[in-house]
Amino acid sequence: MLNSLSVSHADELEVLLPKAAAQADDLDQHEEWCQLVSPEGVQRIRFHDYDVMFSIPGLYERIYRDEVQCTSPTVVRDLLTEDLQAADVDPASLRVLDLGAGNGMVAEELRELGVETIFGLDILPEAKTAAERDRPGVYEEYHVADLTAPNPVVDEALRASDANCLTTVAALGFGDIPPRAFANTFDYLDDGGWVAMTIKDDFVTHGDQSGFSQLLQRMNAEGALEIVTDHRYQHRLAVSGEPLFYHAYVARKRGDIEATWIDDAELVGA
Repeated sequence: MLNSLSVSHADELEVLLPKAAAQADDLDQHEEWCQLVSPEGVQRIRFHDYDVMFSIPGLYERIYRDEVQCTSPTVVRDLLTEDLQAADVDPASLRVLDLGAGNGMVAEELRELGVETIFGLDILPEAKTAAERDRPGVYEEYHVADLTAPNPVVDEALRASDANCLTTVAALGFGDIPPRAFANTFDYLDDGGWVAMTIKDDFVTHGDQSGFSQLLQRMNAEGALEIVTDHRYQHRLAVSGEPLFYHAYVARKRGDIEATWIDDAELVGA
């Protein structure tokens, strides 16, 4: 277990990526891994082992920001800044639900934008612990919940949040956030509210086995989601060194998601 590596910060670890072509080139994004080296031993972890990532301060940033150069939090902040300015909306007026909040990297960017009220949402208790440890005070509240079926306490709190913005960055399309969890969170958003999200380019252009692409297309076609900006960009590098491209969307909520749309999306992912 990673906890057997007695370190207090990721700076005490050496991070090794699988640079050899035979190791790296054939890895799907959700299969990518690295090795963590300390004087006590070597631990191999997957990039999507988020509970492990969050257990050591600075490890998530060390791998995603420094090693593979993830740009998504900054890209989303900049796009949202431009569209809010164009609509003459003060960022301080936003009340944000940050879905798949992790340890608060996106919330930190939103704070720099001028957003004052952010609610963190994640299914992992390790994410909340990491956010409170690494970025204390960045969230108004942080809820650990399965949003496919939120419990009554979380449901009441989110309905009382008066949320008018939803962010979900680098978390859609791999099964980490099912379509139903996204749809339920979207339901808490005020009509006219803002949505800022990202999804892998391949899921848009070559089919998304999680059903997310279908759900988003249906929302747009039926008028529930008005896309203001669609921006293709380099999300980060793969462990092979090749770029991974995503789409970042800034949109407005214009209606509710029908239950049948979620059912159809789940059939794709079944």
